[in-house]
Amino acid sequence: MKTRGTDLNPHNRFRTIVTDRQPDDGWHHDPSDDHCPDSIATEVVDEQVKTIISRNRSPDVPFEQSINPYRGCEHGCVYCFARPSHAYWDMSPGLDFETRLIAKPNAAEQLRRELDKSGYHPTPIALGVNTDAYQPVEKQRRITREILEVLTEYRHPVSIITKSALILRDLDLLSELAAQGLCSVRVSLTTLDNALKRSMEPRTSAPATRLRVIRELSEAGVPTGIIMGPVIPFINDQEIESILTAARSAGATRASWILLRLPLELDELFQDWLKRHYPQRADHVMNRIRDLRGGQSYQSRFGERMTGTGPYADLIRQRFKRKARAEGFLNDGMEPLRIDRFQRPGGHQLSLL
Repeated sequence: MKTRGTDLNPHNRFRTIVTDRQPDDGWHHDPSDDHCPDSIATEVVDEQVKTIISRNRSPDVPFEQSINPYRGCEHGCVYCFARPSHAYWDMSPGLDFETRLIAKPNAAEQLRRELDKSGYHPTPIALGVNTDAYQPVEKQRRITREILEVLTEYRHPVSIITKSALILRDLDLLSELAAQGLCSVRVSLTTLDNALKRSMEPRTSAPATRLRVIRELSEAGVPTGIIMGPVIPFINDQEIESILTAARSAGATRASWILLRLPLELDELFQDWLKRHYPQRADHVMNRIRDLRGGQSYQSRFGERMTGTGPYADLIRQRFKRKARAEGFLNDGMEPLRIDRFQRPGGHQLSLL
C-alpha cells in the first residue's frame, strides 16, 4: 500500500521503548470475549513536547482546547480518522499507526506551565480526541493519569472520549472533578456485535464492557454519554436504535453520532478492510458513502464532514433523534462544565468579572 511515510522519525529528542505484551484495557475481562488478540510488539517513542494544549478553530467541533497524550493508537480501529496524521512523522497510517507510538512523558509538566501563564483563560479541555488517552500503553505509562492529577489540582474542566475500560482506574479523580462540575465522559459505542467489534476495532474493550464503563461512571456521579461514531452504511447503521437503548439502560444521559470519515490514506485502508471482511457488500457500502459525500469518498467541508448530506444522511439523523428522544436522552450537545472554579495552587480562584 502506498503511503506518505514508512520510516521512524530519527530526531534526537525521541527515546525508543519496545514492549511485547498482550493489551490489557478490559476487553478480555468480559466473559463473552474469549478471542483476545495475540501479543503484539509495540514500539513506543518518547517525545519531549514544548507545548501540550492544542487550540481548535474548527466551527463544527465542540471544544476550543484539547490534549492528546499519545500519537498513534494500539486499538487498531480500521476507521480511525487520525491515521493519516502518522505520515507526518515518517510512519505509515496503516500498521505503524497501531504499533509505533509516540508518547509525551512530559505532558503533565508542560500542562502545568501553560496553566500557570498569567494570560491563560480556562475553557474545557478535551482529552484524547485524535487517539484514545486510555489505549493499552497508558496502563504502564500513566501519562493520562498525570494530566488528570494536574487538572484536578487546578480545578480545570475536562471532557474525555474513550472506548477503553482502563478509564475506570482513574475513577477517583474523575468523580472528584465531576462533583465540582468539572468533568464529563463520552464512551465511543460503535456496535453491540462482538464479531464486528473484533474485526473493526480489534484491541478495544468489548461492547458489554463499555456498557459496564458507562454504568460505573454514572453511578460514581460522572456525567456520561455515548458517541456512535462512526456510523457506517450497511455495516452498523442498523444498530442505531439498539445501541441507544442499551446505552440509556446503562446510565448514559447524552448521545451523538458521527458519520464515517475517510480522509487521505484512510480511504484505501478502509476499502481494503471492506473487501476482506465484507466482499459481497463492499461496493454497495462505498456507493452509499459516495452518495453521502457528493460523489466522493470524503469531503472536508465544515458542517458536512461529520454528518454527510442527502436523503440517507437525513434518514440517519431522523432515526437517531427520534430514538434518543424516546429513550429520554438530553440533547446531543456537550455537558456544560464550570470554568469559574479554576484556581492555581497557592493562588486565588479565577475572577470572571
